[in-house]
Amino acid sequence: MTDLSESRGTHVVVLLGSLRADSYNRRIAQRLQAEAPDGVTVRIATGLADLPFYNEEIDTDADLPAAARALRDQVAAADRVLAVTPEYNGTMPAVLNNAIDWLSRPYGVGALQGKPFGVVGATPTQFGGKWSHEDARRSATIAGADVVPDLVLSHSTLDADVFEDPDVFARFLGALVALVEHRPAADLAA
Repeated sequence: MTDLSESRGTHVVVLLGSLRADSYNRRIAQRLQAEAPDGVTVRIATGLADLPFYNEEIDTDADLPAAARALRDQVAAADRVLAVTPEYNGTMPAVLNNAIDWLSRPYGVGALQGKPFGVVGATPTQFGGKWSHEDARRSATIAGADVVPDLVLSHSTLDADVFEDPDVFARFLGALVALVEHRPAADLAA
């Protein structure tokens, strides 16, 4: 398998589950961008707030919303997908669920098909977003993504502790890239 981080770099696109401008999860995504290890580029996907709720009737060549086309293009161009999300009412936010819905189509060949996918985030609950992360991983799996289940960066308190460790973000991204790159090619195709 080609080592993407050395040949052309690894491009990670972030699906941000929070629309709030100063959310902890946006800060995590921005920190991941800033702390990315050599050979890894992190970009936050744009336009999630502009996506209409998924509707098969408008998911046609003639009617596909521009925001849906742009999101699909951003994810298709990436090597990895990372959801950075809080937890709303015990599950993932609607904006993230809707993005995954759009990325899952057309079924079997959507933009998430075969893409390595991880989930991280922070939330003010005692469980640290556990249910949100589980739901996002399950939905992405059904959408065809190659979900990395054992990669965890989750914080249950909204104090600054997640930002205190200067290496936590680089280590996390390095682990996401390394875990996927060293899987046998047959595992990625399954």
